[in-house]
Formats: sequence, structure tokens, C-alpha cells
Amino acid sequence: MDMFEKLSLAGLVPVIKVEDAADAVPLCKALCDGGLPVAEITFRSAAAEQAIKNVHAELPQVILGAGTVLNIEQVQRAVDAGATYIVSPGLNPEVVRYCTNHNIPVLPGCANPSDVEVAISLGLQTVKFFPAEALGGLPLIKAMSAPYGMMRFLPTGGISEKNVVEYLSFPKIVACGGSWMVPGDAIAAKDWARITELTKNAVKTMLGFELGHIGINCENAEKAEADAKALCAICGFPIKDGNSSVLVGSAFELMKKVGRGTNGHIAVKTNSIARAKWHLEQQGFEFDESSAAVKNGKMVAIYLKNEIAGFAIHLLQK
Repeated sequence: MDMFEKLSLAGLVPVIKVEDAADAVPLCKALCDGGLPVAEITFRSAAAEQAIKNVHAELPQVILGAGTVLNIEQVQRAVDAGATYIVSPGLNPEVVRYCTNHNIPVLPGCANPSDVEVAISLGLQTVKFFPAEALGGLPLIKAMSAPYGMMRFLPTGGISEKNVVEYLSFPKIVACGGSWMVPGDAIAAKDWARITELTKNAVKTMLGFELGHIGINCENAEKAEADAKALCAICGFPIKDGNSSVLVGSAFELMKKVGRGTNGHIAVKTNSIARAKWHLEQQGFEFDESSAAVKNGKMVAIYLKNEIAGFAIHLLQK
């Protein structure tokens, strides 16, 4: 799996300015505790290089990038410190060539079609779009994606919990960079608990989990139909008879024979199955890969390997 695929699965890239290198490890641990083992530590402070070294040494699981890299010398320092990818605010061909020649993933900032064409000429297929909201945001990315269909974007600048889901819904966006989960005042106060909570909320917003339906195992079709009628009498939801189950509204699915799960199954909808699967795997959950349902080349459903409370659990693409 290449670096950009990892960033895509993470979905969010916290952009961090660290004034005290000693803060880097507890800060990144707070991100990990919030479900986001990713950090772009910017070279906007003198502490950046040592901060990257500290995180690389103590938290090797963090997908660690160096941001605001302006020249080759900073690239070298960042990589030697442990950064695994480079991010620049603008497109410097010299920096890009050095990175590509040394197999260092690089995300230069692009602001317009001319920048994108230069990036293409340098062999890139993924670039940073910065400053995103100030330049025109998602509408401009969509407009540029029409002639440059091979290019993917990582927008940064003005991204927040209010617009991140809309940005990530566009398939040409690989991930979003932002700093709302790592506010400067929280870092200054060393309020790692607040950063963990903000990160949890950011991941929750991005994944958009919600209950899809509850599937209930029945002995046979007659029992499924009888139970469906009882639920309909309680809830008033419409009944729809199918080949293998009876649906009661969109909330219940009465199986005409015993299916997955001791009691049945629970469907959990998400904005992105691929991202949700990755994030749950970071927490130790395992999936039954053979259960994956694919439509038009993309996964639309997959079951967890283990039951919870007697129910099989599966993710469902919204």
C-alpha cells in the first residue's frame, strides 16, 4: 500500500505546528487515542525537525509527514528525522524532482490549472490544493477535475467539521488536511484530552456512522411474515415482501430462514466503507473478507468477523 492510499484510508490529516518538540509525542498520542494515527508536522517552527524525530522514535505507527517544506535542505532534514512524506504550500519543481528521484512521496501545493499541468509534467498524480476555501473550495476542485481526470487532490485550508464530509464525498479528493482538531490554544495548554475528544468527533463526523437496519433471524417464511405484521402494528412501517426476507420499513429485516448471526444481523451505514474498515481495524476489529460485496468495483458491504451481542455486524455504504 503506497503512502497516498494510507492517507486516503485515514481520510483526515491533522496539520500541526509544534513550538516545543517535547509536545510532539503527547500530541500525536492524543491523535492516536482519538482514532487518527496521522500527523503533518509543519516546518513553520524551529522545533519541527526534533518533533518529527521524537514522534518517529516513540510512535512508529503514526503516518508522519513534514509540512511547509520549502527547499531540498528541509526535505533532507525531514526525511532524516523520520518523515515518510513531504508537503509544500506551493509547487517548487526543484523540490518535487528531488523527492521523485529519491522515491519520497511529495504533495506540492497547487492553486490553479497551470500548477496542475506542471505537476503532471513532473509525473505526479496527487497534489495538495491550498488554500482550499480561499481559492474557491470544492467547486473549483470539481471544475479542475474535468480536464485533469487523472489528478487527485488533498485540500487544506479552511477545512472543518462543517465541510469535510462534502469534500470527501468527491471521489477525486484523496483526503483532507485540517487543524480544527489540534487548536493552538489546546497545544499551548497541553490539553491532550481535549485534542483526543476533538479528534474522536472529527473521525465520527467523517465516517458518519448510523444505524441502517436490524435483521432478525426467523425459523421460516411464515414466522417472518407474522413477526413483520406485529412490528408493522407497533410502528406503522410498511411491509415489503422479498425473496429471502420481509422488510418492515427501512428499520427491520425479518429473515425467512436463519442467516448470519445467532440472532440476526445489524447493518451500520457509513459515508465510506473503505475508511470505516481501516479505522475499525486500527482499533483491533477484524473483518470477514469473504463477505465483502462489491458493486462497480467498490465495496458496498462487509461483515465483521465476530458477533456482538449475538448479532453479526456489517458495514453498509450510504
